[in-house]
Amino acid sequence: MVSPTARTKIFCAAGAVLLAALAAASLFAGKYPLTLAGLLAGDEMQLRVFWTLRVSRTVVGAAGGFALGVAGFVYQTVFRNPLASPDVIGVSSGASAGAAAGILFCSGAAVTAASFAGALAAVGLSLALSALDRSGRHSTIVLAGIAVHSLAQTALMCLKLTADPERELASIEYWIMGSLNGITGYGIGGNLALCALCVGVLFLLHRQIILLSAEEGEARMLGVEVGRLRLAVLLAATLAVACVVSLSGLISFVGLLAPHGARLLTRRSGPGTMLLGGLLGGILLTGADLLARSVAAAELPVSIFTSLLGAPFLIFLIVKGRRDP
Repeated sequence: MVSPTARTKIFCAAGAVLLAALAAASLFAGKYPLTLAGLLAGDEMQLRVFWTLRVSRTVVGAAGGFALGVAGFVYQTVFRNPLASPDVIGVSSGASAGAAAGILFCSGAAVTAASFAGALAAVGLSLALSALDRSGRHSTIVLAGIAVHSLAQTALMCLKLTADPERELASIEYWIMGSLNGITGYGIGGNLALCALCVGVLFLLHRQIILLSAEEGEARMLGVEVGRLRLAVLLAATLAVACVVSLSGLISFVGLLAPHGARLLTRRSGPGTMLLGGLLGGILLTGADLLARSVAAAELPVSIFTSLLGAPFLIFLIVKGRRDP
């Protein structure tokens, strides 16, 4: 009989191997053919495509999916809600509004910066509104997030109305659908560094995160400052998501699927499950990106493939919830 700890370690090791295999395949998948022989021979064009496009795209896919999986685990644990996601406190809608403003009034890397700024503005407003309630209830953050999400969606609609239908509006819609196409090695270092720092903080606080899933009274009896810790954890998770979303656009369902899959495999909730959730997130996003550039002549949005997995899984959760007593 395999112990739960050993089972978790086995799944984490298998997930790491599968993610490494998908990342290796991602380095050579694409419209421009790359060969190991050509790279070793020093072919200038192949080396340029490899280092400028493929490596950066693969790193963002693997690391970004990992961050989304870990953040999804944190959201679901802190809010004690299996359907919690970055939309709970408005990060995705804020990033969309910021990106739309960047597409309309800026260009190039400024779109990424505008998206990141929009996500941070939405999160800051949500946390500021929730701070007005001194009770520290997590439901206050959810309500504040819903309000901020509505405001950001209104801003996004207004920006769409002013966009040129033939160029700017199409760019906004394509960004909202999410894609790793166009990611290059220029300008992603800061996002990845901040994302890694936030994910590292979440793993350092993993014990406290698990305690936040208990009743607030019990957590306080164990010495946990619930209000401050919840805000710190949510801020770190949200910053990690903002770093990814500002580079890739909106990626559906990864933050929902990955932690659920990890819990179904390990049958527990702990640091190993959080790590496995991150690995599954990297596998989902890297695998979806491989399909996005392989199944059709034109590259498709990544969210098409994550949604094909996510929608049936969401229905499964609803049916399972009705059957459980």
